[in-house]
Amino acid sequence: MSVDFLLSIWPWLLLLVLIALNLAVSARVILIKRDSHTAVNWLAIFWLAPFLGVALYWLLGINRIQRRARRLRRKFRRSRTPTGATAPLSDMASAILATGAEHLTPLAQLGETITGNPLCPGNSVAPLMNGDQAYPVMMQAIDEATQSVSLAMYIFENDQAGNLFVAALGRAVARGVEVRVLVDDIGAHFTWRSIVGPLRQANVPVACFLRTLIPRYFAYANLRSHRKILVVDGRLGFTGGMNIGDGNCLHLRPAHPIRDLMFRMEGLIVSQMQKVFVEDWSFTTGETLHGPRWFPTLVPHGPVLARGVSSGPDEDLEKLRFVLLGALNSAQQRVVIVTPYFLPDVGLISALNITALRGVQIDIVLPKFGDLRLVQWASTAQLWQVLEHGCRVWIDPDPFPHTKLMIVDGVWTLLGSGNWDARSLRLNFEFNIECYDRTLARELEAAVDATITRSERVTLTKLNQRPFPVKLRDGVARLFMPYL
Repeated sequence: MSVDFLLSIWPWLLLLVLIALNLAVSARVILIKRDSHTAVNWLAIFWLAPFLGVALYWLLGINRIQRRARRLRRKFRRSRTPTGATAPLSDMASAILATGAEHLTPLAQLGETITGNPLCPGNSVAPLMNGDQAYPVMMQAIDEATQSVSLAMYIFENDQAGNLFVAALGRAVARGVEVRVLVDDIGAHFTWRSIVGPLRQANVPVACFLRTLIPRYFAYANLRSHRKILVVDGRLGFTGGMNIGDGNCLHLRPAHPIRDLMFRMEGLIVSQMQKVFVEDWSFTTGETLHGPRWFPTLVPHGPVLARGVSSGPDEDLEKLRFVLLGALNSAQQRVVIVTPYFLPDVGLISALNITALRGVQIDIVLPKFGDLRLVQWASTAQLWQVLEHGCRVWIDPDPFPHTKLMIVDGVWTLLGSGNWDARSLRLNFEFNIECYDRTLARELEAAVDATITRSERVTLTKLNQRPFPVKLRDGVARLFMPYL
């Protein structure tokens, strides 16, 4: 074949390669992309921008977060009821829900089906406000441990509060207690000197979840473990939204104070908390924790029905989002949402609006000044979408509220680490607990109502009165919402 011939046909060869490449990538988009508008947009880019469109799709269109998470954790998947298979509620759970909360039975069934975790009766759940209340109780539990201590934290700072925990964990190790500490690799470096060094000096077994080269303080990293779990002797558990650091101790008058909640739990739900920790520890270190030290026989300890909800970009993708949608669909009277980061997707916004249009009162409590400016701007830019259909939005003044709560009809409470943003719903690993109990829900609802009384209500008029440069800034920030 002569060189002249090749030179004469190379444009046609290039065209054939382009057509074959576009057809292959187009087929992938058609088969994989869930949203038809997104698929159409990508198809237009492929065919209108030859080669460049394929390159852009390779860089931006492939969900590497989900694929990497599933690949990394494939060997550690829990045995659970497959999604789509119906798991019947226990007779006790059905009986409790039948006493005035019958309309929440479908929500309980939804949780059973998508998580595979049973709804556990017989639990006590006590809220602890800020590190001022929570830290002493948590450290006392560690000091009284006789068998095991499991601690998973997103942020564990090397400061006064963090060093008190290190000392308590070190004392437990010295007594012969089996201790394991798992800190997210980003969260372990929020202070200049990592907490890992002091923990190892105290002979505390510690590991970092998914080591990364991403710089410290980078708040938009993916595939992070955002969970906060402490389990003592397999019987006593703590979870919520609170990290470990001086910022949560208001009595220390920190430069950037944080208000938050942790929850003390006893009962059958603690085994589900421990199970999540054990899986994450096994995934990170290869060590499998089992036996009565970690999983003792538990007995009922209170009136609360509870279930753990794990979520993340692996096999747990969409679990938390489905629970939020189910809760909104089940609500008949009132929904209370407290979150520091409010960036719901289109589906959640529609569900909020439909719930409000059904006559359900929806109160959303957000911080006045967030710790992530880009998130704050993007959140403000889309508030009109929920305000125009009747949701009420309240701005909680300082100190920065980091609490994550959802309460439905004064019965159902969702608490834990998850926020209303893409990071919690799609990109990071979270742990939440749904609770069915009027006393707990009404106690938390009363606390939120007290906050609302001193908060500023956001209206469409106030949003529209923002200066044009501010509106434009917020609108540009909203374009990055899927990654915030």
